Amino acid sequence: MTDLKNKPKNEAEPRLVELEVHPDLLLDEAQLREACARASGLPLAAIRRLELRRRAVDARRGRVRVHLEVALHAGELRRQDAPLRPLDLPSMSGPPRVLIVGAGPAGLFCAWGLAQAGIRALVLERGKPVRARRHDLAGLSQRGELDPESNYCYGEGGAGTFSDGKLYTRASKRGPVDAVLRALAGYGAPPEILIDARPHIGTNRLPRVITSMREHLGAAGAELRFSARVDRLLLRGGRAVGVHLADGAVIDAEAVVLAPGHSARDVLRWLAADGVELAFKPFAMGVRIEHPQPQIDAMQYGALAGHPALGAASYRLVERTGDVGVFSFCMCPGGHIVPAATEAGMQVVNGMSPHHHRGRYANSGLVTEVGPAQLAAAGLDPSDPMSGLVFQADLEARAYRAGGGGFVAPGQTLRDLVAGRAQAALPPTSYHRGLTPARLDLLLGPLGPPIQAALVALGRRMPGFVSDGAVAVGVESRTSSPVRIVRDPHTLEASRTPGLYPCGEGGGFAGGIVSAALDGLRVASALAQRLHGQTAWIDQLSA
Repeated sequence: MTDLKNKPKNEAEPRLVELEVHPDLLLDEAQLREACARASGLPLAAIRRLELRRRAVDARRGRVRVHLEVALHAGELRRQDAPLRPLDLPSMSGPPRVLIVGAGPAGLFCAWGLAQAGIRALVLERGKPVRARRHDLAGLSQRGELDPESNYCYGEGGAGTFSDGKLYTRASKRGPVDAVLRALAGYGAPPEILIDARPHIGTNRLPRVITSMREHLGAAGAELRFSARVDRLLLRGGRAVGVHLADGAVIDAEAVVLAPGHSARDVLRWLAADGVELAFKPFAMGVRIEHPQPQIDAMQYGALAGHPALGAASYRLVERTGDVGVFSFCMCPGGHIVPAATEAGMQVVNGMSPHHHRGRYANSGLVTEVGPAQLAAAGLDPSDPMSGLVFQADLEARAYRAGGGGFVAPGQTLRDLVAGRAQAALPPTSYHRGLTPARLDLLLGPLGPPIQAALVALGRRMPGFVSDGAVAVGVESRTSSPVRIVRDPHTLEASRTPGLYPCGEGGGFAGGIVSAALDGLRVASALAQRLHGQTAWIDQLSA
């Protein structure tokens, strides 16, 4: 199918066309140019340059096609656009006016947005910079040695830095989303993130992007301080006016942005002690499932599996079992499973993949809802804001014991998970700490039956998906924060604590890199309005 999307007002403007093509056309520019000419009605000779704007693979209904949006430049051939560069930041000096707790995407983009408005921020990160953080991750993956302040969740860039760098979001406003993507591309992310329907930077590239962003902010006058754990708010008359650090230091500021990420349980505890209003937030937990990547390629692409224009196949699964939803989360084609615990005695896994997606395995979270009904079934009070955190931590502790310690994970084949049994041996896995056979169907408690039912349905729809060669690894528990820090929807300040701005995943207002970055920009905009009276600057970021 081809479609003429719009007709330019003059020849200098490109003409946009949408096409649905066979993957072969992506390997033959001459044929692609001919297809664009037919779709646009332009003479072939008039199309001087093709510019790919959007690309998405559609493997539904057993028919693989690629959806493209292409800009056709019919005027004189001009020099290719220069690589994206970071936006200019004004030079800032003087004491920081805003403290930002956490150097994940929410915190970094909040600092970046404030810098656009000329407001200097100090970012306090409990973990380490990317380079030093790598050594701690190696110690955890190779020897089971956990540093509670530097791991897959804590450190420069947050949890996303070393867990894939997926940039897909369901946010409906493209302008701010494009601003985030263009900013990341300006700091060195692959330019393909501006084109692909499901953009992905890759574990091997994202650390360099984060470092470049930090250096650019630092050169403009923003400050990032590492190994700086915040242990309490500094309150005066009920207003947040700074923070207490673990080393005893006290730092004042005009506002505090709290962006600690989805795993900072200690932060939630001292917030409750400081009287900040918290609420339970529904979340999701389950297992991470892993298949050989060629098996997923064959399921999704059939005879086109391995096609050079398609690469490693992914999937997105949603099942409804009664009143409960089960869905895939953070699918990693050609990736591997990593230990993502932040506390001793807790077993947590996550997935990651490099940009090229050439690994032997495909993995994804397969999780189900945790709401009031699940909390009540576990004997917890759904009205208690911390009940979700207790549910989460209890399952992680039981998974750690089931694995035998050392962050060895409990595992079960998908066929055995459905049947409710355990075998003495498990298939090979990408998880470096190894697997111990376990009854995950029992370990999951009230979450087990809906996941089993969803796998039965998936096995019918995707023959071979449930097999002895596919394994479930426990547990996938850090999909999002189980607690929300209640904030005013207009000022974005904490409801009972003025001067405090909950932000991103840690505040309960995001669920991924892009949504966290967007929330960071929203908070920066609210602060710019409060401190400088600026209301329109954020709209100019995507211009």
